[in-house]
Amino acid sequence: MEIERKALQVNAIKDGTVIDHIPAERLFDVINILGLFNSQEMITFGTNLDSKQLGKKGIIKVANRFFQDQEINKIALIAPHAKLNTIKNFEVVDKRVVEIPSEIGNIVKCFNPKCITNNEKIKTRFAVISEKPIELKCFYCEKITNEGEIVIK
Repeated sequence: MEIERKALQVNAIKDGTVIDHIPAERLFDVINILGLFNSQEMITFGTNLDSKQLGKKGIIKVANRFFQDQEINKIALIAPHAKLNTIKNFEVVDKRVVEIPSEIGNIVKCFNPKCITNNEKIKTRFAVISEKPIELKCFYCEKITNEGEIVIK
């Protein structure tokens, strides 16, 4: 008896961005920080897909959307080393691995409730002092925000 194999296929996008190699447990965090729940564009995502690097991974395809550096920095904080593929006319025109920048501005809330950024209209600013695990040092109060304490603004 021959077993017929069927593969589910997700249509390619004509123009947009594919975010691949997201740790499966962080997929919905990435969707949330990018505001994709409210998007009017076609969004396709998959989770718990097999990955040699991660064990299980997530992927997001967003039609007609290209992410700016500020958004890519948010992705880097949630899913370091995710891969971004820019698609134009069904072709991959750019591939990049997201990387945590050495400084983070106005993305993360300071963990210290007494920090001036939590009490006045001052943009947050952090130095990245460790990438694995992520640790951020506030420019103003010098408190360290650890990976588990990161709150995206």
